[in-house]
Amino acid sequence: MKIRTDTSTASRSADTTRAALIEAGLKLFGERGYAATSTREIAAEANANIGSIAYHFGGKEALRDACAQHIVATMRGFAAPVIEATPPAPDADAAEAQLVAVIHRMSGFLLASPEAAVFVRFILSELQHPTTALDIIYRGVFEPMHGLLCRIWATATGEGPDSEDVKIAVFSMIGQLVYFRIGREAVVRRMAWEQVGPDEARKIANAIIINVKAAIAARRRP
Repeated sequence: MKIRTDTSTASRSADTTRAALIEAGLKLFGERGYAATSTREIAAEANANIGSIAYHFGGKEALRDACAQHIVATMRGFAAPVIEATPPAPDADAAEAQLVAVIHRMSGFLLASPEAAVFVRFILSELQHPTTALDIIYRGVFEPMHGLLCRIWATATGEGPDSEDVKIAVFSMIGQLVYFRIGREAVVRRMAWEQVGPDEARKIANAIIINVKAAIAARRRP
């Protein structure tokens, strides 16, 4: 009995250390960039032994990729209800309603979730200095979600889902949400808000929805 307890405790400790290293990697890679972040700093941030990075991941590069995989797993868990709730729309109005629902869902996570801030900083760092971590995030999140939104947009407007115009329009829609995340401090000051919480996120989402509906109306084919 004692052996099982010790083994269980050791397993929990290992899982805790691994999670702490990923959390530290996400934070420091996002704030400083991959090259400027040392394994010693990551270990200190995670309150772990420096050797634990090699033990759990094999090295700094593999830890960076594990951070990307954590983002993918989290975002897939968040996006799954959206995907499952968005079967092919039967008509343009239904597709527009799906886009509205997606914007509300995305704004709640992207704008009001503290975890999203760490993810966005990590992703922005990868976009500026691409590594294999960006490939993981692109294949796991960007490409499938953007493709889904392009198909919905195309149904709403009558355009081709693989056309450049549709792809750019969807990037523009997402970009509006991302701006309010990365420009958070300026937005809070200009709006005289104390924070961007659920209420503020809904206000932002409603403004973006007006823009999206106007864009769909302007592009909808008879």
